[in-house]
Amino acid sequence: MAGTLLADGATLLVGILLLYVGAELLVAAASTLALSHGVKAATVGVTIVAFATTAPELFVSATGALTASDGIALGNIVGSNIANIGLVLGASAVVRPMRVDDKTLYQHGPFMFAAAVLLVALGLDGTLAAFDGAVLLALLAAFTGYLYYKSKQEDDVALPEDVEMGDDAANATARDYLILVGSIVLLLVGSRALILGGRGVLQAWGFGDLFIGLTVIAFGTSVPELATSLVSAVRGESQFSIGNVVGSNIYNVLAVIGVVAVIVPISVTPATVSYEFPVMLAFTVAALAIMGLGERITRIEGGALLAGYVGFLYFLLP
Repeated sequence: MAGTLLADGATLLVGILLLYVGAELLVAAASTLALSHGVKAATVGVTIVAFATTAPELFVSATGALTASDGIALGNIVGSNIANIGLVLGASAVVRPMRVDDKTLYQHGPFMFAAAVLLVALGLDGTLAAFDGAVLLALLAAFTGYLYYKSKQEDDVALPEDVEMGDDAANATARDYLILVGSIVLLLVGSRALILGGRGVLQAWGFGDLFIGLTVIAFGTSVPELATSLVSAVRGESQFSIGNVVGSNIYNVLAVIGVVAVIVPISVTPATVSYEFPVMLAFTVAALAIMGLGERITRIEGGALLAGYVGFLYFLLP
């Protein structure tokens, strides 16, 4: 028993590591290749980079739905969105108070709210089916088109440091393609390892798939966002920390749930409707309210978000 638990724990940690490395490589390779094919830097920043940071959730949710349980898929996304606000945004603000970028708040904030509300509305009947996934993907297309339109108008869109803008980015090599393929392999292997390890550890303690998805797997897939946001906060680049969270929450719902629901129907339990969905909405509204009411997210507000996340986890316990 102890040996099996230790092996599952090691598999879980390996899965998290592979997801982080795979996501980082995917951002770098996809950005370089897009720039080399003439895609504008600003467009790369608001589409490829934003989507790539959601790659762990997409791979884990799709793999979980196809090989393990649709409860893992839904729990991963709901739990990840709550973790992005409560843990990632909260911890980043505690490390260093963050200035709120009005552009991120007013251009992306409404989409984050709309995505959360739409997910809840579509899931009230107990199932997220192919039609529901198509609706989410349609909103994703509208959001991506909106970002592309805005990026064409704005020449001063800031990009993360891992998106190279020098002359090297204009000449992609075979190595960049190999890195892209390798990053996808790492994400696939990491997704499977995270699911197997997470299920093994928590099932040994009697927890179900939804709880597993909401907690350990959601945390594991949020590691790239947590690492990126904490580093950005330390550097004083708060626009990336906040933009990372908002963008990730939008893509989690619209892209990940949209794709998975089209592939396989996702069951929505009454417990999810009565507890997890309202908590996700509450965190979404709280984040937008905090960003809208002041010019900064203070350490006190960050601490409140962290405390709320700990409380969410506590009330999940049986």
